[in-house]
Amino acid sequence: MFAIFKKELRAYFISPIGYVYTGIFLAAAALICAYTTIQKASYDTTTYFQYMIFTFIILIPLLTMRLFAEERKMRTEQLLMTAPVTITGMVIGKYLAALTLFVSSVLVSCINFFPLVSYAIAEKDAAAVGVHVGPVFGQVFGCLVGVLLIGACFIAVGLFISAMTENQLAAAVISVAAIAFMILVGIFNNYIGSGFIVSVLDWISVLSRFDNFAYGLFDFSALLYYVSISGVFLFLTVRVYEKRRWG
Repeated sequence: MFAIFKKELRAYFISPIGYVYTGIFLAAAALICAYTTIQKASYDTTTYFQYMIFTFIILIPLLTMRLFAEERKMRTEQLLMTAPVTITGMVIGKYLAALTLFVSSVLVSCINFFPLVSYAIAEKDAAAVGVHVGPVFGQVFGCLVGVLLIGACFIAVGLFISAMTENQLAAAVISVAAIAFMILVGIFNNYIGSGFIVSVLDWISVLSRFDNFAYGLFDFSALLYYVSISGVFLFLTVRVYEKRRWG
């Protein structure tokens, strides 16, 4: 598994995909931070993280589209399946490579909060009289955990879709549609009168479980939800390749 992990992580930077993804991610994060906090002179970071989740519609497919689709296109899939590694190890190795790049990008983008901390230090007189100045670090940490869990969930979805096709563009387009649906489905709740349908859509929506993290609260049920979704799609990806190996 570790050999697959190293191979895939290195492949991101042999090809332009890793640089394109990282560049777009950091640029988008900087622009969103400037718009939602610095321009509005606000220390509230919740809107920043919510907007960042919407960028995953485009960014996550960039990470996942090549993971298996490229193997099938280059006819290296059989070599991969006959390598001295289990199917589960192969899938987990690829998943962890994409997840590592994603988490690294998110953590590096946190430098966008340095100006907010600097402003807070400059306004120390207000803090001295009991007025809270600066970002609420509990809120920032909660949002960060929520974003990482949502990203991990989407990477598992994209990995599964990549395993279903040999065309990277098709994998990217289908992943965009699937991730967009999972993010936007909760919006339809405002236009539906049926309580059952609303509850189903609310269960599918990833944003409906982000609210507690945005308030700086740890939501164990949301953690279990995101981990379960990731696990289900990783399991389905393993099943796809087990069927191909023995089919």
